Amino acid sequence: MNTANRKPLPGTKLDFFDTRTAIDSLQPGAYDKLPYTSRVLAENLVRRCPPATLAASLRQIIERKRDLDFPWFPARVVCHDILGQTALVDLAGLRDAIASQGGDPALVNPVVPTQLVVDHSLAVECGGFDPDAFEKNRAIEDRRNEDRFHFIDWTKKAFRNVDVIPPGNGILHQINLERMSPVVQVKDGVAFPDTLVGTDSHTPMVDALGVIAIGVGGLEAESVMLGRASYMRLPDIVGVELSGRPGPGITATDVVLSLTEFLRKEKVVGAYLEFFGAGTANLTLGDRATIANMAPEFGATAAMFYIDEQTIKYLKLTGRDDELVKLVETYAKETGLWGDSLGNAEYERVLKFDLSTVVRTLAGPSNPHRRLPVSELAARGISGKVENEPGLMPDGAVIIAAITSCTNTNNPRNMVAAGLLARNANRLGLTRKPWAKTSLAPGSKAVTLYLEEAGLLPELEQLGFGVVAYACTSCNGMSGALDPVIQKEIVERDLYATAVLSGNRNFDGRIHPYAKQAFLASPPLVVAYAIAGTIRFDIEKDVLGTDSQGNPVTLKDIWPSDEEIDVTVAAAVKPEQFRKVYEPMFAVSADTGERAKPLYDWRAQSTYIRRPPYWEGALAGERTLTGMRPLAVLGDNITTDHLSPSNAILADSAAGEYLTKMGLPEEDFNSYATHRGDHLTAQRATFANPTLLNEMVRKDGKVQAGSLARIEPEGKVTRMWEAIETYMERKQPLIVIAGADYGQGSSRDWAAKGVRLAGAEAIVAEGFERIHRTNLVGMGVLPLEFKPGVNRMTLDIDGTETFDVTGERKPRADLTLVIHRKNGERVEVPVTCRLDTAEELSIYEAGGVLQRFAQDFLESSQAAA
Repeated sequence: MNTANRKPLPGTKLDFFDTRTAIDSLQPGAYDKLPYTSRVLAENLVRRCPPATLAASLRQIIERKRDLDFPWFPARVVCHDILGQTALVDLAGLRDAIASQGGDPALVNPVVPTQLVVDHSLAVECGGFDPDAFEKNRAIEDRRNEDRFHFIDWTKKAFRNVDVIPPGNGILHQINLERMSPVVQVKDGVAFPDTLVGTDSHTPMVDALGVIAIGVGGLEAESVMLGRASYMRLPDIVGVELSGRPGPGITATDVVLSLTEFLRKEKVVGAYLEFFGAGTANLTLGDRATIANMAPEFGATAAMFYIDEQTIKYLKLTGRDDELVKLVETYAKETGLWGDSLGNAEYERVLKFDLSTVVRTLAGPSNPHRRLPVSELAARGISGKVENEPGLMPDGAVIIAAITSCTNTNNPRNMVAAGLLARNANRLGLTRKPWAKTSLAPGSKAVTLYLEEAGLLPELEQLGFGVVAYACTSCNGMSGALDPVIQKEIVERDLYATAVLSGNRNFDGRIHPYAKQAFLASPPLVVAYAIAGTIRFDIEKDVLGTDSQGNPVTLKDIWPSDEEIDVTVAAAVKPEQFRKVYEPMFAVSADTGERAKPLYDWRAQSTYIRRPPYWEGALAGERTLTGMRPLAVLGDNITTDHLSPSNAILADSAAGEYLTKMGLPEEDFNSYATHRGDHLTAQRATFANPTLLNEMVRKDGKVQAGSLARIEPEGKVTRMWEAIETYMERKQPLIVIAGADYGQGSSRDWAAKGVRLAGAEAIVAEGFERIHRTNLVGMGVLPLEFKPGVNRMTLDIDGTETFDVTGERKPRADLTLVIHRKNGERVEVPVTCRLDTAEELSIYEAGGVLQRFAQDFLESSQAAA
């Protein structure tokens, strides 16, 4: 830590780093024009950057230049159990590799405090209409995940600097918002802004508190855990000026779905957004968190709000210590992070959005940025009167109705609105449709306490929305099994069945294998659709049912007023509820100092946890970037769900067949996500999504959907896994060709690990989603970008070609993609090397993040000896 610019923080016994003086000494008056993000990044530099490079790094921020890398040192790393576990499996494997080369494995530990929340493992096997659903689902979770939980327990005792929140306590992002983030950190007598990276794309949820928190892949998180700086260039910082206030009956969900559509159209991919303006004051911190949570759906890296009275009000509401609340206000006002201090901030561009224009909204049917005003359902052909046979499910049947995900369960107004709507529906005698599998999975136990305080939990339970978990459930594809009778009818009648959920992801095939499409909605709308029972329903106008006098009941008859919602929230949501939940939780999670043996005793028959193979086989060999054959030729908007699905494993899939051979009963196959600690299972998930369109596989000129590939040069069409196995046996280097926005979606490292283990050495696409690109680099896969106007179609790529990549690899250098066609023709195509920084180049050349660390660790150990 530097000592220059360190000063006493007025009104406290702490010091702080005076970033304003450091900036203004280089260019007078510059600090006043800096956006919020730049001020926090500059503080990190002033506190942590070597003095020899500090001035040059600060000038990058002052002059808005992007030609030099500068280091960023996040204060902590947060993980959910799926990607966090796989990161720790990698570190356990790294310990084995270090030990095999004579190093001390016990010295391999996270340097940065790492918090792991077990929240992605639970499937809703029992719906919310079962009064014992929570206990039953937890018991199933423990049984299925015994191997995983055994390993996670070992990591807590074997690694230093790792705290674990056990299953059944809530969702990472909501716990982070409600307790884990102090907003202002204190260490060694110094106060400084809380900053973090997280192994989930929705980590930016705590940006709502004024905390720079970004989602990264597991591989990048590993690098930060191990003490390496996260190198960056100054991001594109876009101001979003909010005006007006949401109208009557408009929820934070409606606002965020409207913003998501707007911001995607404004092309903010990779940008840091900063929300400001008069409309910002009309948003509660819960509203802000709902917006910040969906930053990856905008395509943005971060969605920042400044610190102001709403922040202080929220910290008090959630039971934070009075001293911490006072420190946050004092620090923010002294350092220019308080909202009033940012009036002169300058942005590269400013977008304007009027909150009063928002209407009641869904998003769907396949993307979170595809806004769907409920008033337009009929016009777009989604709803409409459908004649159905009595006793049968209707077309468009809502088979999953889930109040789920931290996106909305963090927001007391949304949850209370759902409870009040349920109460009003019960009073009028309305019921859920029997085919709707309903569930309530709050991101925090505090939600249950305030719903109970308001007398609303029994109302939700009466409609089938009892608490099934405190975990990430349907939004993560963990909706659980359907009633066999309902599933049979869907299959036999080939029904268009749907899901409605209060989450942030609705990609085809994600929410449930038998829900052909899914729609995002506010919690009260989820309850309304459970009553309606079909998406083919004009939720604003159609009759939901009749009351005891036979009068028709529509949505407006049960929708609660804003005044009643606000009064209920004020009376029912209390600081002591949050203290009651979190004080014992964090007392249990703390590192007790008890240590386990440094090397993990790998279980040979486990299908969940297996020593990673990153120092063996193809990954130990040289990447030649020559003679590569296409594994797949793909279009635009390929998501990480296509690359590595997270949902339920079906028996006839490659992974299902493998699990059967390993002796697992089908009922315990669990999800793809839970098996990512075992590469033998996870490899079989590569491109396993049934909606994948590999343009190499056609019938009658039409691309065939499915997990399919074509083995070359034979031209044989097979399932994707069989093609991968064949190429692995041949030691055939592979390449993937793709369109725009390759790798959008969740920040899962297995989307990169799977293709690398298959033998892919390069991915050439028209554009990459940020997190997935860094994951590819972390696995030693070379990301290459076509020049504008050039793509697989203009080059007439059909998959029979082989490819070389030539040229000197430098950050963002021009390289040459050499195409060798089957007829002997040779074509040279300029492409951009998407190794964006010198640090990324170093990681790639080493073979990946773990290989880079191992080399550095052993070299430093030898030097010390």
